[in-house]
Amino acid sequence: MTSDEDSPEVSSAPVETSSDGSLAWRLGGMLKTMRPHQWVKNSFVLAPVVFAKEIFDPVLLTSAASAFVIFCLLASSVYTLNDIMDVEADRAHPVKCLRPIPSGRVPLGMAKGLLGVLILIALGGAFAIRLSFFLVAVGYFTMNVAYSMRLKKIAYLDVSCIATGFVLRVMGGGYATEVNVSKYLLVCTALLALFLGFGKRRHEISAEGKTGKTRAALDSYSKRGLDVALLVTAGATTATYLLYTLDPDTKAFFKTDHLWPSTLLVLLGVGRFLHLVRNRPKSESPTQDMLKDGPMVGIVLLWVILVLWIVYNLRPG
Repeated sequence: MTSDEDSPEVSSAPVETSSDGSLAWRLGGMLKTMRPHQWVKNSFVLAPVVFAKEIFDPVLLTSAASAFVIFCLLASSVYTLNDIMDVEADRAHPVKCLRPIPSGRVPLGMAKGLLGVLILIALGGAFAIRLSFFLVAVGYFTMNVAYSMRLKKIAYLDVSCIATGFVLRVMGGGYATEVNVSKYLLVCTALLALFLGFGKRRHEISAEGKTGKTRAALDSYSKRGLDVALLVTAGATTATYLLYTLDPDTKAFFKTDHLWPSTLLVLLGVGRFLHLVRNRPKSESPTQDMLKDGPMVGIVLLWVILVLWIVYNLRPG
């Protein structure tokens, strides 16, 4: 995601072409613009139900799934808005110029129509679920618009906005299902999101010489500062999660003392992400690369399986 100031001007950009320019080809471009591979981030909406031991309640699960879909549509509307606003800068980027809107696969008029439909369906669906959930959804979208317009250009505040977006996802899941959200869950979510955001900025600074300037906020970041921020948030995330697993209220609620070993997988996941940040300079983004990285996917799946097994099977009947 870039702004007009983040890339040098160019007189022309590569245009993606099709043998027939068919509607199916353009619709495929619209789907690509929506970034469905990024929807996994919205799984944070499901966290309140999972940690409330209500994942098998069909009513709550339906509400949580509906909230998940709405946040996917909201996220897609934000991606579409960003691509519309950054179209000229993206045309100057060696990788982003191939995206459907800057490449010409999705015309601007069609992109704006897609944006309107996504917003209408998402906010209408949010209002139908519950007013409190609707307000969180509006807050999430408004913050992201402010991020796209201005806040993404301010170092550290840009990453804080990203972290706030993840916290709002968790809060939205709680409001949609009327499940109380643990303070530990909110803090862990914020710290993890900050960690991932700082990792992405650290990767961008390392790759800047190869890909050109990608965002204005990078001018105010330094490698040393981001290295410190990464270490602090990595340690704080792991420590907070460990404290959560050892908290007496947590043990009493889940009726088990065996949740703490899952901290090892959190530590492995943190370490693997740091490896991706430092050793994959040619990738577009470490947060995107982690979704395709075998060891990282394996660590996350093992954590999910272990936590579900402990929470739902080890407690006495």
